Amino acid sequence: KLSESNDKLEKAYLEMVETLRFAVEAKDTYTRGHSDRVSEYSVLIGQKLGLTEDQIKTLRIGGLFHDIGKIGIPDSILLKPSKLSDDEYSQIKNHPAIGAHILGSADIFKDIIPIVKHHHEKYDGNGYPGRLKGEEIPYFARIAAIADTFDAMTSKRTYRDALPLDVVIAEFERCKGTQFDPALDDVFLDILKNHYDEIKEIQEKYKS
Repeated sequence: KLSESNDKLEKAYLEMVETLRFAVEAKDTYTRGHSDRVSEYSVLIGQKLGLTEDQIKTLRIGGLFHDIGKIGIPDSILLKPSKLSDDEYSQIKNHPAIGAHILGSADIFKDIIPIVKHHHEKYDGNGYPGRLKGEEIPYFARIAAIADTFDAMTSKRTYRDALPLDVVIAEFERCKGTQFDPALDDVFLDILKNHYDEIKEIQEKYKS
């Protein structure tokens, strides 16, 4: 009976995940492919780090939900095809805190809230919303930050094409220790240089 009860809780959890995902997708169609890929890239990094199955699950769900706070951003800003003004950009920067607030009332999401809230922090302390620095930034958020940035760089946008791999690699080398955790950056650079077939599989599976 205990096993059956746990299975039902797990099923309810996953159904809630899907319901919230559909809510985000209804707001911004770009988010679906992006969140799926960020989730898969985060898992890939976690696997290379040898994380446990439970830790991998947290990374997976956290990646799917990292942008859920965009539900609270006006469409006029979220869907704007041209460059954002400073004021609009400052509103976009509220989405991690909004996302953490949305999930904060449900205890089952407590493990992924640090990812949602802090995936835009930078290792040198110049990110947001908390301007956290180095190991102050939750470990899984540091992983998601790499996955999120990589997908943004390699996704075609209305204002630019996807960046080529050599440019992406150069950018991750340049930002090691400033934007990204240097140890995690090295792991991801190894994936980009030596295991890119695994990246391409994810991109093929979750085309925008």
